[in-house]
Amino acid sequence: VQLVESGGGLVQPGGSLRLSCAASGFTLNSAVMSWARRVPEQRLTEWVGGMYADGRAEYSDIAKGRFTISRDNTKNTMYLQMNNLKPEDTAIYFCATGATFRLDRYDYYGQGTPVTVSS
Repeated sequence: VQLVESGGGLVQPGGSLRLSCAASGFTLNSAVMSWARRVPEQRLTEWVGGMYADGRAEYSDIAKGRFTISRDNTKNTMYLQMNNLKPEDTAIYFCATGATFRLDRYDYYGQGTPVTVSS
């Protein structure tokens, strides 16, 4: 099992980014997937949102109205579209899979891709 994130970078406040999570070793449409983020300086890890195997997505309060999770089954890739980014969204974003969306129940997760929101 491997999860590889990409798409992070530097963006100005109010801007957008689309992150990708390429999965191998299993199929996304059979798994519970999550996007989460960590801020090492604050020792903080937050769940951003997730997608069930049937394609239903759920979001945390930090993501509702701004972020959208989608996936492409043909590419076995999940996406996180982030709009109206704020400086407090600066973090390392990673994808993970587990039995639930809970941070402490992930079986596999990627290395993450850094997002910096700054003017």
